Amino acid sequence: MLPKKIQPKQPTKVETNPQSEDTGNDDLYEHFRFVADPGQQPLRVDKYLMNRVENATRNKIQKAAKDGNIFVNDVAVKSSYKVKGNDVVTVLFEHPPYEFLLVPEDIPIDIIYEDDEVLVVNKPAGMVVHPGHGNYSGTLINALTFHFENLPNNSSNRPGLVHRIDKDTSGLLVIAKTEEAMTHLSRQFFNKSTEREYVALVWGNMEEDEGTIEGHIGRHPKNRLQNTVFLDDDADDKGKPAVTHYKVLERLGYVTLVSCRLETGRTHQIRVHLKHIGHTLFNDERYGGDKILKGTSFSKYKQFVDNCFKILPRQALHARTLGFEHPVTGKMLRFESPIPDDIETCLEKWRNYSKHVIE
Repeated sequence: MLPKKIQPKQPTKVETNPQSEDTGNDDLYEHFRFVADPGQQPLRVDKYLMNRVENATRNKIQKAAKDGNIFVNDVAVKSSYKVKGNDVVTVLFEHPPYEFLLVPEDIPIDIIYEDDEVLVVNKPAGMVVHPGHGNYSGTLINALTFHFENLPNNSSNRPGLVHRIDKDTSGLLVIAKTEEAMTHLSRQFFNKSTEREYVALVWGNMEEDEGTIEGHIGRHPKNRLQNTVFLDDDADDKGKPAVTHYKVLERLGYVTLVSCRLETGRTHQIRVHLKHIGHTLFNDERYGGDKILKGTSFSKYKQFVDNCFKILPRQALHARTLGFEHPVTGKMLRFESPIPDDIETCLEKWRNYSKHVIE
């Protein structure tokens, strides 16, 4: 028997402008919405959306425009329309976004701790935390709604979710099982009173044994699939403040194993902050860490690094430690997840290489 669909709050329908081109649709669901920067140079809307919609192809975007589903300032436009500063670009379809159609799935969950209020899980690399564009099934939320009934929704209508980690980051997450727990845990993350430690393997030999990285994080102006650090006078307008504390755990020649503790929880924070100081995460494809950034030009070295990439086919980042105050007892709880096998195996290869080749 198929699992029962969860029926969360439906997204608001959008009435199209009666003066717009006739699309044959009286009302549509908003899937994407972007406001062009004031200084946006004229750019075709299909190219504009290519840089902002993950997993989208130009053919799909052009078809959406042909079907009358791309709007600028509430008017349907063709793919050749040039986006200008302050334009509001929306993509509207007749059906709700797929992430609102949440289907429970019988996917195993690695539960580290559970009581009546909270759940701590160890998420494997490769699992998306919640449904979104291009990832409508197989997520942690799909699994949670199968195994647990009546999980409270957060402000984004995502059952149980208090915080998240990236798809290819492994490690610990706390899940709220009651409304009280959701409120209490969300407040802790907002007040930065939780304890979160990650381990990361980065390119290069870090100069300092420990330090703090500060810098506002916001969308990259040229690559909307990345975030970047802003330090100029108008950083407040471009991003949100972020603070990462790091400490070197092990130096392995051309790479370094570091511990990172977060004060804030911005999207891609560790990945962006470490790249900002010149130490991109090992095999982080989105931020350029899947290329050889440090080392020699010898072919044997290139072969060695390629083998490491195959052993660890994702960014080398693991959410190892999580601490928070229990929402009912007030007791401080702390959990630790061992470094997973793919990162550990990669580390062993670098240990042997640095010992026998670099020294």
